[in-house]
Amino acid sequence: MTGPLPGERALVRISAVKAKYAVGELIEVLTVSPHRVESFCKIFGVCGGCQVQHLAYPAQLAWKRDLVRAALARIGGIDVAVNPPIGMREPRAYRNKISLVIEHRDGRAELGFYRARSHRLVPVDGCPVALPQLDASIGGLAASIDDTSTSGAFSEVRHAVMRAGAATGESVLALTTRHRSERVQASGDAIARRLPGVVGVGNSYELTNDNAVLGRRLTTIWGRAEMEERIGPVRFRVSPASFFQVNGEMVGRIFDYMAPVLGSLRVVDLYCGAGTFSMFFAHGGARVVGIEENPNAVREALANAELNGVGDRATFLAGRVEQLLRGGAGREALMTADIVFLDPPRKGSDESTLAAIAALRPPNVWYLSCNPATLARDIAQLIRGGYLVGIVQPFDMFPQTGHVETLVTMYLDPATAIAPPPAAGGEAVPPWTPNGDLDPLLAATP
Repeated sequence: MTGPLPGERALVRISAVKAKYAVGELIEVLTVSPHRVESFCKIFGVCGGCQVQHLAYPAQLAWKRDLVRAALARIGGIDVAVNPPIGMREPRAYRNKISLVIEHRDGRAELGFYRARSHRLVPVDGCPVALPQLDASIGGLAASIDDTSTSGAFSEVRHAVMRAGAATGESVLALTTRHRSERVQASGDAIARRLPGVVGVGNSYELTNDNAVLGRRLTTIWGRAEMEERIGPVRFRVSPASFFQVNGEMVGRIFDYMAPVLGSLRVVDLYCGAGTFSMFFAHGGARVVGIEENPNAVREALANAELNGVGDRATFLAGRVEQLLRGGAGREALMTADIVFLDPPRKGSDESTLAAIAALRPPNVWYLSCNPATLARDIAQLIRGGYLVGIVQPFDMFPQTGHVETLVTMYLDPATAIAPPPAAGGEAVPPWTPNGDLDPLLAATP
């Protein structure tokens, strides 16, 4: 009976009052939603990873549509139609990355995830929203902790980060220690033998702070530094530290959605990471300039361009987006672009970047966001700069959670607007009329 759902009435005990929302403890659900279902994970409600497993999937999609609509209206003052979300065929076993916590108690290492809103450990033996090979690898890591021949290596490990490919079945593991560990290096081979599909094990170290999941350095101690994944026509090689979307199926859905209008366009890809979308644009015939401040991600993007045979159509610039748009190659690329594509982190873009876009006036802006609140804030600034909203299309990149990915297309002139055709959609979205205001739900979404 974890957590009241939209439309339910519940008795709660308020434990904290914040500026925009309150935190409460459920005492009793008084009116049960017809969309409430049994969760499929035995630690749901304790682990902090999922928030809405107890909400039927079609209702999750409808709720997320309302989250996007409410954020645009409340934060951005934007009243536009929001398309039904494109969902997954099967909203489980999708995550291609897991970050496990290793705690040391009474001389023994214990493996798990963090509890919701805390740094307390929840021991786990599997994760049903992770890809099957990652789910199985949790048991393999636990067995390595229990095995006396490898347990010594885990006495120094703080986190275990794994990335896997749904199409290839390959995976890579990074074991994070405060300093480079000889024990971890000596046990890499033995640990790898317990992990299905693993092609590489690394030691991550030199932490930036005590809460860092990965360190500044990552040394391969067994096998390869990267695993390979394929999404549609595009190949990617990524490491545990790469910025790469966690749901390959939904990235493929976004590719399919954008594909009909792509061709020999000029695209500037801001916050491009390791080139996930740059590769797709270039593979479709576009000339792409990607901008990314992380030099390691830029190196991966260049390597992925060569891997896909699009090195002649994809150029990458290393540096902060807002700085590179002020002059030089970044500014020149923006001035001649047909589409500026933004996929920033959760904190969104920044005023100077959005101001540069509005000043140089590329005819189309496509903004992909995982945070409806910062999306609404940034879209509002572009509207003040003269842009009009075209399509608002959510994608369920994170089933069973309160997160939603949204693509917004914007344009200056309807005559030169570029936008995908209406989507066929994903899962069916039923009629949905929650009782009460959605704002508290939006504010409390992690």
